Amino acid sequence: MALLTGKTIVIMGVANRRSIAWGCAKVMAEQGARIIYTYNRDRTLKFLEKLVGPDASDRMIQCDVASDDSIDRAFRTIKENFGQVDGIVHSLAFAKSDELGGKITNVTRSGYHLAQDISAYSLLAVAKKASELDLLTPSASIVTMTYFGSERAIPNYNVMGIAKAALESTMRYLARDLGASGVRVNAISAGAVKTLSVTGIKGHKSLLDESASRSVDGQGVTLDEIGGACAFLVSDLAQGITGDVIYVDKGVHLI
Repeated sequence: MALLTGKTIVIMGVANRRSIAWGCAKVMAEQGARIIYTYNRDRTLKFLEKLVGPDASDRMIQCDVASDDSIDRAFRTIKENFGQVDGIVHSLAFAKSDELGGKITNVTRSGYHLAQDISAYSLLAVAKKASELDLLTPSASIVTMTYFGSERAIPNYNVMGIAKAALESTMRYLARDLGASGVRVNAISAGAVKTLSVTGIKGHKSLLDESASRSVDGQGVTLDEIGGACAFLVSDLAQGITGDVIYVDKGVHLI
């Protein structure tokens, strides 16, 4: 039996085949999970349809995490159509591209709020709505995606690093409060991979090269490796893990 046979997982954040969310969805599907995909706009839906195929159209739900009404509609639809789910993978982040470069003092108030709203508060909003609707099974798992820039001042990461620090703190408080109902909440700190988000960072090629050079084997982490860790965290084998940041970066954070 595959690791996730019989489980239904919501994946938020698939933009294209280079998305970390897609790496997670692919590995989880291979491990037997039924995947429900959320998307924020029609353009993303077109990418999803190409990746997953038309047979999964009933498992593609529109959700704009900047809107509480949109989150409510999406999760009510999931509840009505699928009942309870066994996990939610939150792989969402956004900041203005012109504020991912130079000095942190270049960041505007509106840009700071935007990065916090989409990249950090959205995890709380999603978990809150799932709890209100009794959407999660008693052994469910929520996994979010973070990066080492939450702990160190990575060149050009700037406002996103601050948002990721807030995301990790949000994860810990959610783990504390949702644990009473059996729900686990963790974060994966993934190594730098060439995603759409990373290419929006100035000097992203240098960041990718530097990350690979600092790994223990001189190779960058892959989407499958990140997806494998995520599949483990939502599986029953990880019942004792909550409130943690799990590093999947081939040791980059060690040095």
